[in-house]
Amino acid sequence: MEETVRWTVKVSRETDTALRSYLAQRGMKKGDISKFVEEAVRWRVLDRVVSEVKTRNFGVSARKIQAAVDDALAAVRAERLVPAAR
Repeated sequence: MEETVRWTVKVSRETDTALRSYLAQRGMKKGDISKFVEEAVRWRVLDRVVSEVKTRNFGVSARKIQAAVDDALAAVRAERLVPAAR
């Protein structure tokens, strides 16, 4: 099981009501707020990272990007095939 940490966050009453109503309409419980927030944060972080990568790679040719992806995949695959040292 993944270790959890406790956050204390403040949101507007409108956001609180909207989220609780949304979860209740779908039969979810109070504890599902944490799951919802965690999923939302993960998606937002991914969205930001993707935006940053797109900005950084603007103007780079598709061929160069594909070559970098291919190199990274080859390195990971080679690493996975190496037997673990015992």
